[in-house]
Amino acid sequence: MNEWVIDSVDYLFIGILGLLSVIALWLVLERYFYYRHIDLKSFSQKEELEIALGENLTMLASIGSNAPFIGLLGTVVGIMVTFVTIGQSGLIETKEIMVGLALALKTTAGGILVAIPTIWLYNLLTRRAEILVARWEILQRGRGEDGA
Repeated sequence: MNEWVIDSVDYLFIGILGLLSVIALWLVLERYFYYRHIDLKSFSQKEELEIALGENLTMLASIGSNAPFIGLLGTVVGIMVTFVTIGQSGLIETKEIMVGLALALKTTAGGILVAIPTIWLYNLLTRRAEILVARWEILQRGRGEDGA
């Protein structure tokens, strides 16, 4: 197998996970600052507000839920590359096997490392959106009482 492919498989998956973590961080910051500066009075209908608050949350949930699978795929590919390398060389050295497997497992750890904070922050933002909708409903009830 091509040496470049063997050496770069783990880095490819770690790079993908790194990119996903940067995207997730950007989405979290975007939602955080949007929620901090939202003007609830500018929304006339609850559905409008819910749509505005829900933007980018689906992408954030997708990143958090799929990152472990991307890491697992990296592990499987890394293990396959390790076995192909061992098979081509015809040598069975414990050191070579263990190093290959350890490198492959890094991507699973990376996927979990991306997923846990992403899902935690997704849940935090979802709860914040629910609170903002409740505040909007309180404002609407206050408007109804003023008009009566």
